[in-house]
Formats: sequence, structure tokens, C-alpha cells
Amino acid sequence: MRIVSLVPSITELLYDLNLDEEVVGITKFCVRPESWFRTKTRVGGTKKVHREKVQSLSPDLILANKEENTQEDIEFLQQQVQVYLSDIKTIPDALQMILDVGKLTNRMAQAEVLSRSIQESFLSFKPSVQKTALYFIWQKPYMVAGCDTFIHHMMELAGYNNLCHSHRYPELTLEAIHSLSPEVILLSSEPFPFKENHLDQFQELFPRSSVILVDGEIFSWYGSRMLHAIPYFRGLNEE
Repeated sequence: MRIVSLVPSITELLYDLNLDEEVVGITKFCVRPESWFRTKTRVGGTKKVHREKVQSLSPDLILANKEENTQEDIEFLQQQVQVYLSDIKTIPDALQMILDVGKLTNRMAQAEVLSRSIQESFLSFKPSVQKTALYFIWQKPYMVAGCDTFIHHMMELAGYNNLCHSHRYPELTLEAIHSLSPEVILLSSEPFPFKENHLDQFQELFPRSSVILVDGEIFSWYGSRMLHAIPYFRGLNEE
């Protein structure tokens, strides 16, 4: 089987399912594992797939995601080859995707073990804090994760009550953020690369909130990266 992955978190999942030889193409954002990032053929970005390069790899299966990839790219590629299109908004969605990928790639036993390990890890954790929060993915304009997202469910699991009840990733004005008055502001490392220098900026703008840098992969990657979530959330709670 020859596989092309158009989703960074699913690329890492394929690696953890021991599909090294089968995976022939990834995107320029598929940074995990690093060895694949350096050696596998890159077929463009998640939003700008180089269709001709994908075709040249003669894949049997393409793994894509409704949010990550464009409808135009998916519809084009579906005419050429089998495309598995995930649409993940909840933790059960993510666990089902892992099983689906395991079935499609003849790695069902490994996928079942992985899915069960993630479930058991999540069931073992009860957050020690409950704080209202906003999860920032961008600045200028300020954009946050809404309730209709996988990030929202990971926030709830970690003990953060998401104050943004809009769908997907709305823009918020400074006035709107102040009116929501979050106890905690979470600055994600992706897609906007929030770093240490942004902490003071946000703390000055929102002095009543605690401002924390968080690992965006933990909150938004819905593959085997979920195994790392609970140890990370325990650390955040202690902090």
C-alpha cells in the first residue's frame, strides 16, 4: 500500500502504527516524526496541495481532513484515488478516526491498543482546577477556538470552561474579550506561534486574567499525540 497523508496529526499516527514503508507523501507541516519530515516527499501544504506531485506518487490511499484541507483539493483527488476524509470535533470522533485508519491500513490490532490506551488515560484524570478561559489561535485579528471544535473538548477535559460559545474560530474585539473576563487566557503555539514575548503583551491588555503559553499540538492534534495529553494537563493544573 502507498499512502499520502495531508494531515500532520494523522502523519504522526501513521508513524506510530509502524507504516514507514507505506507512507510515500506528507505535507510541509507534517513535522512529526522529524525523520519523516526530513526524508519523505512533501506534497505542499495542507491548504495548498500540489496535486500533480500527489499523483506522481501513485498512492492507493490519501488521508485528509475536512478542516485541514480544501474542498477543491479533496474533490479533485477523490476522482483519482481512495480518500479517507475525517471530520473531527470531539474526542470520540478522534478515537473512531484512529480505528478507521487502522482498518484501512491493515493495522487494526495496533489501532485498537492505541485507542484503548488513550481512553484509559483520559478516564484516569480529573482536573484539579476549573477555570473560565479563552484559547487564542491568532492575533491581529484576535481569534479564539469556539465550542464546535476539538480544541474545545480538550479544554474541557483539562479543566478550562471555554467562554467562547460561537462556532469554529471567531474573531473577537478587545471589548468582547474584556466583557467575557476570562480567568485564564491560553496562548497556543500554533497556528500562530505565540511565544514568551507575547505573555507581557497580553498580561498588560488583560490584567485580570492569568496568561499561559500552551502546546498547541496537545490541544489540537487528534491522533497518537493524545497519549501525551493527560501528563501535560496534570502539569498545567499544578502550574
